[in-house]
Amino acid sequence: AQGIFPWFGEDEEIMWWTPCPRMVLRPSEIHISRSMRKHLRESDWEIRYDSAFDDVITHCASVARGAEVAGTWITSDMQVAYQALHNMGVAHSVEVFENDRLIGGLYGVLLGQMFFGESMISLISNASKTAFIALSKACSQAGIDLIDCQIANSHLASLGAIHMSRKDFENHLRDAIKVDMSDIVTNALR
Repeated sequence: AQGIFPWFGEDEEIMWWTPCPRMVLRPSEIHISRSMRKHLRESDWEIRYDSAFDDVITHCASVARGAEVAGTWITSDMQVAYQALHNMGVAHSVEVFENDRLIGGLYGVLLGQMFFGESMISLISNASKTAFIALSKACSQAGIDLIDCQIANSHLASLGAIHMSRKDFENHLRDAIKVDMSDIVTNALR
């Protein structure tokens, strides 16, 4: 609710961040490339919502992120905390399945008219993009006007995420979290 998020190493104290600028996406403005549109049309992947939250967060915690990023901030304690938020109906996941096997997804926290993306996983090329596109469509249909992507990266920028100043982000956040969207979103994510 204050626009801060955890990000720290496994053996470090919990550290909280609120970057400036902030990377955000307006769901109605998602950019889907021509090749991705073709992939989505031809794919037999299945999109599910909140059906495998524990599996998504477990994969996000265990995926190798490359030599430049050691460890994960998604410790077992953080997984328990997010699973509790999921059980309360606050944290949600989008999953991508191929032949009943989880191949990608994402999870985050929903407050009012904002979805705060926490982490995403792609076990097969384009699976996390597919999950993010599905999230954007569900958010757009439910009246959620902003997805917080936290830190800038080229993957999210290619999908239409943009920078927002901390001041603008906090002003938007203050108004967006006042709206109770839980019933609308619960129905949209099914």
